[in-house]
Amino acid sequence: MSPDVRPRIAIPVPTLAQVDYNSRAWPQYALAVEQAGGTPVQLSLSLKPADIMKLANSCQGTLLPGSPADVNPAKYGRSPESETAPPDDARENMDELLLQDAYNLHKPLLTICYGTQSLNTWRTGTLVQHLLPVPVNHRAGKSVAVAHSVLIDPASRLARLLADPAVPAQPLHLDVNSSHHQAVDTLGDGLRIAAACPQDGVVEAVEGDLPSHFVLGLQWHPERSIEVSAASRILFRKFVEACSHWHVRPALEPLSL
Repeated sequence: MSPDVRPRIAIPVPTLAQVDYNSRAWPQYALAVEQAGGTPVQLSLSLKPADIMKLANSCQGTLLPGSPADVNPAKYGRSPESETAPPDDARENMDELLLQDAYNLHKPLLTICYGTQSLNTWRTGTLVQHLLPVPVNHRAGKSVAVAHSVLIDPASRLARLLADPAVPAQPLHLDVNSSHHQAVDTLGDGLRIAAACPQDGVVEAVEGDLPSHFVLGLQWHPERSIEVSAASRILFRKFVEACSHWHVRPALEPLSL
């Protein structure tokens, strides 16, 4: 698309039931996308599938946000544990449609927290349903600016994205916030681990294994730290840049492997 046209990014509202959560959370994702040069497009969870796909077709990228819900464990063949939050069927249906669209058309995809867990289970992976709060409290919440660090695989796309002069001297060691009690367990098909928490080994980032397709899943919330973190701003900027270069591949165009 033309470089002077801002790419449209599909962002579903986080949850069907908790309007207060949506009103606090969704604008943060939208602002991060806007500041990175994109146009956020809100998708209501009450939309019919045909309307979801119509909006998705008008977008050049997809961002799956966090949520107070947990992915239904039945999606990965498990029974819910006592600490597992109720699922949000409308959000799960939305994510499945948007993931299918992103993968079928090779649209850039950024997932955050619950969105990353949704991605992993959609790719046939499983989740740890409840993380113990030691040695790291991954459920620290939005009021804790730095909950722990993540160690980034130097061979990952994530490492290449952060190889930017604006990031401080240790690009493979990043301090992050944390607001989750579940995490990737068995990795989904076509994904690889891009970062983990060095204190306990919890998976903190995953990415797609095709160089031609921008797929990045983060377990922390970079949208909450764009004002203070150069790394957070860079991640959104690189995602939006990928969206601005996206185009529909001709049917016979080979994939770049």
